Parts: sequence; structure tokens; C-alpha cells
Amino acid sequence: MTRQSFQSELEDLQQSILKMGTLVEEAIYKAVKSLAMKDSELANEVIKGDDVVDDLELEIEKKCLRLLALQQPMASDLRVIGTALKIVTDLERMADHSVDIARVTIRLEGQPLIKPLVDVPRMAEIAQKMVRDALTAYVRRDTNLAVAVIADDEQVDHLYSQVFRELLTYMMEDPKTIRQATQLLFVGSHLERIADHATNLGEWIIYMVTGVRRELHDILDEELTT
Repeated sequence: MTRQSFQSELEDLQQSILKMGTLVEEAIYKAVKSLAMKDSELANEVIKGDDVVDDLELEIEKKCLRLLALQQPMASDLRVIGTALKIVTDLERMADHSVDIARVTIRLEGQPLIKPLVDVPRMAEIAQKMVRDALTAYVRRDTNLAVAVIADDEQVDHLYSQVFRELLTYMMEDPKTIRQATQLLFVGSHLERIADHATNLGEWIIYMVTGVRRELHDILDEELTT
């Protein structure tokens, strides 16, 4: 494989990751929308779409292994390929969490929501933005944007705490709400985990660009002191 064809395959790999990321972002949006609209048909669309994400993950992994096998990459290229393998794992898990949210929609079919959804859609919006910004940071090799993705995780954590406290209050005041409130807590937890996986993307992108592997708190502490 010539250097030119190697670079072409790296670009193809990047496009596949962007495609997978777009599908995941859509899955997050549709899953939470299905819950808010009590739309089981949309929820089933999210569940069925997970197979496409899984297939893309396998396709990207094969591309990465092909690049590793056919040419001995330089250190920077090796980081790009290694980061791609890590990114698709996190994206696949985000898609799984979206499926879990869609399944909550189906479990609650026919039940009026015990409260209007406010913080949950906001968590989803931030999580979608984190995925979108992480993919942009990946393409642009933008460490500043990757750090911003990591910082956004704190907003999601704060909203999840609010959701937890509010639903706990509902359950304490009216035991009849416990079953649904528990399901809505699961939704908040899934969104919080999606944001954590997006944070992983930010960390891996920083490693890809700099060659230095750093943990979340180290990165944020360094930003605050500069």
C-alpha cells in the first residue's frame, strides 16, 4: 500500500466514523422524542436502527485492522487508528443506551407521564451536542473543542441530579408513581452514561492529537489554571 492510498483509506475511515456518529446522534434524539411524545413506533425505529450501528462498528474495525496489517503506520497514524477503534466502541455503547431509552417508551405505552419532561430533553440536547462537537474535534484535530466536550459533561451530571431529586420526591409523596418514576430514572441514567461516553471521545481525541493520555479531571484542572 502506497502512502497516498494509505491516506485515502484513513479519510474513508474518518467518513465511516462520522456516519456512525450521525446515526448515534439521531438515535439519542429519536429515543427521547419517542418518550416525550409517547410514540412507540418511533421507539421501535430506534431499536431496529441499532443493527445498522452495530454493522458499522464491525466495518470500521475491519478497516482499522486492514490499515494496521498492510502498512506499518507512523506514530501519529497509529494514534489515529487506535483512536478510531476506541471511538466506535463508545459510539456503539451510546446507541445501546438510546435503545434502552426507547424500550422505556414501549414499557410506558398507554400511561400518561407523571410530569412533563423538561430536564430529560435538555440532557439529551447536551448529549447530542457533545457527540456532534466530539466528531468535529476529531475531524479538525481540535483539542480545544475536545476539552469543551469534556466540560459539557458537568451540565449533564447536574441535570441528572435534578431529575433524581425530583423523581424521588414524586415517589415519596405518591407510591403509585414509583413504577414510572423508576423507569424515568433509568432514562436519566442512560443519558448520563451517553455523556460519559462522549467525554471518553474528547479524551481520546486529545490523546490522538498530542500523544499524551490524560484523565478527565487532569484536563479540566489544567484548563482552569491556564
